[in-house]
Amino acid sequence: MDSARGTRVGSPANVLAALASFFVPGLGQLLQGRILWAAAWFLASIVWWIVTLGLLGGVMHVLSCIHAALYDPGR
Repeated sequence: MDSARGTRVGSPANVLAALASFFVPGLGQLLQGRILWAAAWFLASIVWWIVTLGLLGGVMHVLSCIHAALYDPGR
């Protein structure tokens, strides 16, 4: 647990970030202050949607969601 921000795995802030990332990959990471990860997830999801012609685009949404939910600033 990070005492300055009060975030930990499973915290309400991480749940909110995970929900945001489900709708827009990278948005949850952006809410957590991780700008490079946010850009990486967003760009990767765009590429994945294009490469798979939209068939597997949702995979990136779910992976980004999991990545935001498991964020632990103490690590």
